[in-house]
Amino acid sequence: MSARLEMSSESVVESAADLLAELRAEPPLVHCITNAVVTGFTANVLLALGAAPAMVDITGEAGMFAGISSGLLVNLGTPTPEQRSASLEAVGGARTAGTPWVLDPVAVGALPVRTALAQDLLALRPTVIRGNASEILALAGRSQGGRGVDALDATEAAADAARELARTTGGAVAVSGPVDLLVDADHEIRIANGDALLTRVTGGGCALGAVMAAFLGTARRTGDSPLVAAAAATLVYTLAAEDAAVRSEGPGSFAVALLDALAAIRPDALPARARVAAGRAETAEVAA
Repeated sequence: MSARLEMSSESVVESAADLLAELRAEPPLVHCITNAVVTGFTANVLLALGAAPAMVDITGEAGMFAGISSGLLVNLGTPTPEQRSASLEAVGGARTAGTPWVLDPVAVGALPVRTALAQDLLALRPTVIRGNASEILALAGRSQGGRGVDALDATEAAADAARELARTTGGAVAVSGPVDLLVDADHEIRIANGDALLTRVTGGGCALGAVMAAFLGTARRTGDSPLVAAAAATLVYTLAAEDAAVRSEGPGSFAVALLDALAAIRPDALPARARVAAGRAETAEVAA
């Protein structure tokens, strides 16, 4: 999957199905340093998916735990002094051990503390960066960010910034939106699955970062690229959101239904429903 000519919509969906099956066969241990608003929901999302969550966010333990984990999430939603130190320690441990990690630069741009921390973490080359368009633009130094956690920019407006970040880190960048855009240095993937109710639930985006860390942990075993792992996570998560939306009456019931849908989704259900476009960076088109 690493060769440029091997990337196709069909191969991405096939890899996503295989990775989901592998994840459930050998559940990854996902180390989450995430914000206080979403900790419980994120842990439940990982459990429903089939992964094992661990919320280790204190100094003296974070680096050690990152070294024994399958994947690490660093989410900057509520960056207390303790969490800031633990994040840097955890990334150091992850880099030493080869543990893949996800940076979710929540609300970077106008807010100085988290923005400075995000730049420090960016220099440590995250395996995947996940954010909305405004966060990706701000992380690349091209804007002042959105309105808190809300994006003020369209997904495609962040395409060049995402490619720049991917080239800088050597990893992948996932821009969340109505059509999710995922890139690395050579490839682009667009996924048009999902439901707007994900934006009405606290943690809808943040939990996706943890799901990406879970799939990265599995991809480390299978040899799939960070881009494919991030795309697999996005596809599984957004398809589950579609299932949850059908069963729910609003945001409250949707949050519960999403957990059930993540637990129920089957690898063999992905190909028929996936709306994925993938290819070389200059040729990939938006999924229909």
